[in-house]
Amino acid sequence: MKKTSVFLLSWLLLLMMTGCSENTTNNGSQQEEKTETVAAEKHEFNRIKTELSKGVDGDTIEVFYKGRPEKVRFLLVDSPETSHPRLGKQPYGQEAKDFTTKIVEEAKNLEIEFDIGQKQDKYGRLLAYVYADGKSVQEELLKRGFARVAYVYPPNTRYVDEFNLIQKQAQQEEAGIWEVENYSREDGFHPEVMGESKTSSVLETEKLSKNKKTANCNIKGNISSSGKIYHTPDSPWYQQTKAEVMFCSEEEAIKAGFRAPQR
Repeated sequence: MKKTSVFLLSWLLLLMMTGCSENTTNNGSQQEEKTETVAAEKHEFNRIKTELSKGVDGDTIEVFYKGRPEKVRFLLVDSPETSHPRLGKQPYGQEAKDFTTKIVEEAKNLEIEFDIGQKQDKYGRLLAYVYADGKSVQEELLKRGFARVAYVYPPNTRYVDEFNLIQKQAQQEEAGIWEVENYSREDGFHPEVMGESKTSSVLETEKLSKNKKTANCNIKGNISSSGKIYHTPDSPWYQQTKAEVMFCSEEEAIKAGFRAPQR
């Protein structure tokens, strides 16, 4: 009888200890979640003013951070390459680079914002959200189809839901990288699917290039890191400008996405 009582008592004590252990574990998990939430809330509006050093790629820029030049890799997005040692130049890579360079160069106020996770990648680049005059550069790239949502590594996921919604809209509009089916996938970009399929921008450029044979079409269109710029014969840069496409009128140039040079 005594042995039975001792056994029952031991069993009850074991149950109580197990229950306490589970409660402790649950409380610990809840506390960790609460800590992460509080950290995210405190960090939400922590934008840091920086000064642009130079544009690097569609999803990378260089800024002066803490007194030294640092490359910044945009969090949660990926743009096609322009000069990758293995992948080379990919479709829409130059457009993405031109757009990013233009928006950050023209910004009067450039800011970066870190998430709550790691602040650097394995290459030593800062990982951040970038803002040009208050606008999210990541969002602007996604809207135009110059980037896809990618490299989603928790806990650096603060704006992933918003980015996915913007990407979905760009996909529906077949903007940029979404113009050719299966070019942009979860594992990256696939130039090989282009084949004989040409994007509307390529077709438009080919069409406009035929104007070179027309003597009256003397407006030069040039594409560089500063964007798509057209030059009329009275432009001070007309003679030195390399024409990648010719236009018959300024209206035609503007319609094709070109702008006049800044004087």
